Amino acid sequence: MAWLSNIKRLHRHNVSTLRSSPLAEVSGALGDLGTLLPLMITLAVNGSISLSTTLVFSGFYNLATGVVFGIPLPVQPMKAIAAAAIASKASERVTVAAGSVVAIIVLLLSVTGLLHWVTRIIPIPVVKGIQFGAGLSLIISAGSSLLQPFTHHWTFALDNLVWAFAAFLLLILTQRASRFPYALIIFLVGLILAIISVAISHHHHLPHFRVWHPYVEIPKWNANAIGMGIAQLPLTTLNSIIAASALAADLLPDLPTPSVTELGISVAIMNLLGCWFGAMPVCHGAGGLAAQYRFGARSGASIILLGLFKMLLGILFGESLLDLLKAFPKTLLGIMVIAAGLELAKVGQSLNYGAPDLWEASVDDQPRHLHRKQRDVSDQERLERWTVMLMTTAGILAFKNDAIGFVAGMLCYWAYKFADWVEKKRGHRSSERTPLLHT
Repeated sequence: MAWLSNIKRLHRHNVSTLRSSPLAEVSGALGDLGTLLPLMITLAVNGSISLSTTLVFSGFYNLATGVVFGIPLPVQPMKAIAAAAIASKASERVTVAAGSVVAIIVLLLSVTGLLHWVTRIIPIPVVKGIQFGAGLSLIISAGSSLLQPFTHHWTFALDNLVWAFAAFLLLILTQRASRFPYALIIFLVGLILAIISVAISHHHHLPHFRVWHPYVEIPKWNANAIGMGIAQLPLTTLNSIIAASALAADLLPDLPTPSVTELGISVAIMNLLGCWFGAMPVCHGAGGLAAQYRFGARSGASIILLGLFKMLLGILFGESLLDLLKAFPKTLLGIMVIAAGLELAKVGQSLNYGAPDLWEASVDDQPRHLHRKQRDVSDQERLERWTVMLMTTAGILAFKNDAIGFVAGMLCYWAYKFADWVEKKRGHRSSERTPLLHT
C-alpha cells in the first residue's frame, strides 16, 4: 500500500539523518521547550492536567508523529485552552473536555473535506500573515517575560538577565551554523542550574522514582469547557493545521508535506484519546515546527527521541518532576522562544518570491518537457500582497486573536479583488464605446 511504502521511505530518511547529524537532531528535539514547559507546569500545578499522563501521552504522540510524517512536527499545548484554564483554574475534567470539543469539530471538518476546501480558498498572503503574526507574537511574549523585574542578588543568581544575555549572545554567534546544537547546550545548562536551585532549596525536592499509575476520568462537558474549545478552534485550524502544513512545505520541500486533512485527523485522534486520562489538550503548530527546525531538526527522528524521553520520564518519575521543571531558568526559555519566533517570522520573506501561488508550468524548447518557473509579479501586485499579509499580522498582534487577523486579511484581499473587478468593468465599457466615438 502507498502509505506503508511512504512510511518506509520516511523511516530511511529518519535513520540516515540521525546517523549523519545526531547532535543536531537531539538539539532540534528540544527546540519547542520554551512553549511546552511554562504552560504544562502551570496547568499541572493548578491541577488542570496530570503531569505524568501528559508526558506519557504527548511522548507517544511525538513518537507516532515522527514515524508517520517523518518531519519535526511538534506536539504542543493548545494555547487558548491553556490560558483560559490557567485564568479560571479549571478542573482536570473541564480542561480535557475542552480539548475533546476541538477534536470533534476538527475531525468533522477533516473527514468531510471542508478543511481542505477552506485551505484552497485562503490566499497565500493571508497564510503568510498568520505565520508572520504567530512568529512576532512569540517574540513579543518572550520579550515581555524577560522585561519582568529580576532580582540580581546571589539567591537569584541562577536565573537572571545575565544568563539571558549569555544565551542571546550564543544565539547571535551561531546564526549561520544551522546544525549547531544550541538548544541542547541551553537545555543542559538550564538543567544543571535547575538541579542546583532545587538542591539548595529547603522547600523543593529533586525527582525520585514514582511509577506512573494511569486512571480513567470522564470529561465534564459544561458551558465553560465548550466555550474554551470554541475559543481554541480558530487557532488550531489556522496555525496548528493550515499554517503548519504550509510551513512544512517551505522548510522541508524535499519531504512529503502533511496535508491539512492528515494534520486535522492527527489533532483529533490525539485529543480524543488523551481526554479520558487527564492528558493536556495538544495540537501541532507552525511555531513549534519553526523552533525545532531552527535548532537543527530535519527529520522525524528528532521528535521520536523526544517522545521516548518524555515517556520514560512520565513512567518513572511523573509528578516528582514538578519542582525541577519549575526551577528551570525562565530567562533561557525566553531566549529559545525568541529564536523560534524569528524563524517562523522569516517565512514572510518568500511572499513575493518562491510562494506556492507564484509558480507556473512552462515547456522547454530543448528538450521539450514541463518544468516550473516563477511568474512575473508587478510592483502593484507585490505591494498588494505585502499589504494583505501585514493586515493579517496587524489583526493578530493588535487583538491577540488569529481569527480577527484572518478576517482582516481576507477583507483586505477581497477589497483588492473587488477593485480589480471594477477597473476591468470600466475598461470593458470604455473599449465598447471607443468605435462609436470615431464614427
